[in-house]
Amino acid sequence: MPAVYAGHFSHVVWFHPTWAQQIREGKHHFLVGKDTSTTTIRVTSTDHYFLSDGLYVPEDQLENQKPLQLDVIMVKPYKLCNNQEENDAVSSAKKPKLALEDSENTASTNCDSSSEGLEKDAATQRSDQTCLEPSCSCSSENQECQTAASTGEILEILKKGKAFVLDIDLDFFSVKNPFKEMFTQEEYKILQELYKFKKPGTNLTEEDLIDIVDTRIHQLEDLEATFADLCDGDDEETVQRWASNPGMESLVPLVQSLKKRMEVPDYEMVHQAGLTCDYSELPHHISTEQEIEYLIQSVHYLLKNLPNPTLVTIARSSRDDYCPSDQVDTIQEKVLNMLRALYGNLDLQVHAAESSPS
Repeated sequence: MPAVYAGHFSHVVWFHPTWAQQIREGKHHFLVGKDTSTTTIRVTSTDHYFLSDGLYVPEDQLENQKPLQLDVIMVKPYKLCNNQEENDAVSSAKKPKLALEDSENTASTNCDSSSEGLEKDAATQRSDQTCLEPSCSCSSENQECQTAASTGEILEILKKGKAFVLDIDLDFFSVKNPFKEMFTQEEYKILQELYKFKKPGTNLTEEDLIDIVDTRIHQLEDLEATFADLCDGDDEETVQRWASNPGMESLVPLVQSLKKRMEVPDYEMVHQAGLTCDYSELPHHISTEQEIEYLIQSVHYLLKNLPNPTLVTIARSSRDDYCPSDQVDTIQEKVLNMLRALYGNLDLQVHAAESSPS
């Protein structure tokens, strides 16, 4: 959103796998601007994704408005056929056969599930620049699957600008919810209850939407204050005082469980974990080597039907542990090999903190 607000992009297309359902399918047209009451960046979108983060404001409350079109497209799995072989495979492994549903407008590729990964927003543009972040996925149970994405529609978007940026997130290929390892099943369940956001109904008035966002913001602010206070002291009196607030009763068993497992619970991390709990869980799919290979090949097949990007950015997503640490280097090398196969020699620039890039 900061890049949109700064005027760099005005069109984002997110190709998402079946396991990433954060934003509803279809075309979203809304404004991004500065909230006059808080001076923070906010949006006019009423999608649950933005409501749950407390980001919605009415149009008349935004300054320096920038239009954004967000296209959300699910990449659907299709069964592989076994009578065609690609000669331009991007790895030594045997490349799965692909079936084209529409040779002119559809790119069919095979893949398996994996997150927030190649998965994010795909195709952002302003009048002279576009950003592309494609993604695709298939079920882990079925190795014989592929995805189909309309390249014709993407090409029409790209024609409107002079350049586009391809953004790749490595946790697209394999992703985990690190908080499921950090907390017990019961602790995580309590966090989901404390931080839950109930999806609102339809046909809501502007006043309804404002009330929903205000309620959500107050809920999150109260929880932030609670765990900030617990950082200073988690004695029984303090816990009971916060737990006496409406909807906070489960704070008591949560703190008790945490203190049984660790001498000094990291309540700041507890809050960060809670913020990922709203109306859905974080994506969690640790891919097999074969699934990763299928995903690499599917992305290769999609990209080779598009013009060359002006810039490619890659996020490792390893420091936050979303991309499994034991897989991220292998995935990165596969992605770089795929890009070399598509675009030739690469001018690599690494931006990382010390020895643990993310």
